[in-house]
Amino acid sequence: MNLNSEASKMPKTKICPTCGTRMNETATRCLVCGRTFGSAAEDAGKPQRSASAKTPGLNRKPRLPEVTLSLPIAAGLAILILGAGAAIVFFMLQQTGRVVEPTATATNTATATITFTPTTTYTPTMEMTATPLAPIEYTVKEGDLCASIAALFEVSIPSIVLENNLSSDCYLSPGQVLMIPQPTPTVTPFPTGTLTGSEATLAACGSYDYVVANTDTLFGIALNFGVSTDIIREYNGLANDIVVAGSTIHIPLCERVTPGPTSTPTNPPPYEAPNLLLPADGASYNTSGETITLQWAGVGTLLENEAYEVNIEDITEGTGRKLVDYVKDTKYIVPISFRPSDPAPHAIKWYVQPVRQSGSQEDGTPVYTSAGTRSASRTFIWSGVAVQ
Repeated sequence: MNLNSEASKMPKTKICPTCGTRMNETATRCLVCGRTFGSAAEDAGKPQRSASAKTPGLNRKPRLPEVTLSLPIAAGLAILILGAGAAIVFFMLQQTGRVVEPTATATNTATATITFTPTTTYTPTMEMTATPLAPIEYTVKEGDLCASIAALFEVSIPSIVLENNLSSDCYLSPGQVLMIPQPTPTVTPFPTGTLTGSEATLAACGSYDYVVANTDTLFGIALNFGVSTDIIREYNGLANDIVVAGSTIHIPLCERVTPGPTSTPTNPPPYEAPNLLLPADGASYNTSGETITLQWAGVGTLLENEAYEVNIEDITEGTGRKLVDYVKDTKYIVPISFRPSDPAPHAIKWYVQPVRQSGSQEDGTPVYTSAGTRSASRTFIWSGVAVQ
């Protein structure tokens, strides 16, 4: 192989005398240090460097160290530098008073308002109560009987027997000390509102509340219930015969001439308990032959099919006699035949109750049912032999 021919084919190069960079022989300027080369003749006229000058360590100038950073690190450093710069600018502006702290704006928060609903306070109704009285001591004398002692203190024989744990025949001995119970005083109720004349009459009479329909007339209502138009106007305070649909008309039942057709019974509400008047509780009656009349206060004007049921019972005989009778009046004379058949005093209990006839038995005897509250019971002492 011809080495000279191979060497002649290789491109000719030259070395930059400043930085030692090898480049093409025809280059006029060094791409590294930027030195401009002249022609070959100019370069030939310049003094050639010595061999020692061609040593790289002696010819080359010192270069700065190169630092290579990755992209994330470079981005982080940039952000850090920008933040530090912003902080410095903010601090400087704050020192000069050009930065104003923002004023906090109050935000209205809707707060639920609790409204307390007043609780209805019920005022208790004052009621009079009776305070029982202490028993009275009594020493039995010669000839004293339970009946005479009961009549003396106006109490019943059973109350003396129960208070002193006596036998049923109420045997007493002279010198024996008895405890006599005092009757409980009757409590007077508080006065109630006084009704006017028409209201009192309507309350005693009993009424039916009728709601006027669109097609009703006063004459038709009066004809239906058997009550005259004048009476309906009087009881309802009407100035004329005009009635308004939807209004309530009070029909006085005791003023009916003939019973009018009704789809439902028009009986008045239950009556209150009758108030017993005479005789007084614990009253005593002997063999003088005087009649005993029971009296009570009426509960109002009774209807045709209503009455008072009088109940009389001889409680001294235990399961003894009982009398039930019906009257329209507010008094009842006890039949003389009900007088005890022995001279020993007997305690007679009685009470009254409003009743209403609900039917009849096969023999035509009326059948009564309760139409109100039963009265309180009273007791009187009756002694003697019945007159036949």
